[in-house]
Amino acid sequence: MRRRSAMILGALGLTLAAPAAMSAMRVLVVAGYGVEPQYEENFEKWSNAVAQASATATGDPAQVQRLAGKEARREQIQASLQKAARELGAGDQFVLVLLGHGTYDGSEYRINLRGDDMTGSELGALLDRVPAHQLVVNATSTSGALADKWANNRRVVITATRSGGERNATRFGGYWAEALVTPAADVDKDGNVTAKEAYDYAVRKVTDSFKSDTAILTERARIGGPEPARFVVSRLGSAALFASDAQLQALRVEQDRIGEKIAEIKARKAELPEDDYYNRLEPVLIEMARVGARIDARFVALGVNVEGTGDARP
Repeated sequence: MRRRSAMILGALGLTLAAPAAMSAMRVLVVAGYGVEPQYEENFEKWSNAVAQASATATGDPAQVQRLAGKEARREQIQASLQKAARELGAGDQFVLVLLGHGTYDGSEYRINLRGDDMTGSELGALLDRVPAHQLVVNATSTSGALADKWANNRRVVITATRSGGERNATRFGGYWAEALVTPAADVDKDGNVTAKEAYDYAVRKVTDSFKSDTAILTERARIGGPEPARFVVSRLGSAALFASDAQLQALRVEQDRIGEKIAEIKARKAELPEDDYYNRLEPVLIEMARVGARIDARFVALGVNVEGTGDARP
């Protein structure tokens, strides 16, 4: 019995080392009004890159919305945030990425949009109605004015500047977009780029770019909030296949369902006789192992070397 228990516990440890069942994740990317052609081009390019990379994290491109050009207006942003508030739950994740120019008059922040600009107070009030765990990346100038105002215990806030006094056009947004697609940002090489990894990469690149230009650093990013590493903002390599391959997506759903069954059995461990506990657990672990083998087989069919990569699983 002891040997059997040890073997099941070992298998259970391997199972629980895999990521937990995925909650719903939605991403809204907003490219503000650039005014000048060079900024319009940058914001268009950066927002497109962020939106495409974000689809690898959500696993469903339909969960990523990009508002740019004429669509990036106050009314559309309001509607998108209100929709998130209606449709997302407390266990879900919501990511907002703001790119563009911001202004701060000493009391109120605004993001530059076509038509009416949007204030930080209005954005904050709309975000407060979204029950999901939130990651807000404000890559605009003067964004640091909101770092403390938007802070709460279920929201990670990243700003391109330290305060509202840093008014120059920022470079952070471009390097955030770059972080989502480069293996250099994936420090632990697990195929998942977290918000913390993307932030660290963008900060390094911003600093390096100013040094390369022999220019004074005019933007100092900030990050605050609980556990930024829990937000996966993009997936690379074989991990990204879960966002594009229907068979892998179906297998992940099955894996999540089995994971819930394991969690339910574990929650009853104290009330079940030992034999009964392991009799219930063992077949579910075998089922999980079989799904894992099918995932590996699908990777092989897609030309991925499962043995040679560390990012084969989501």
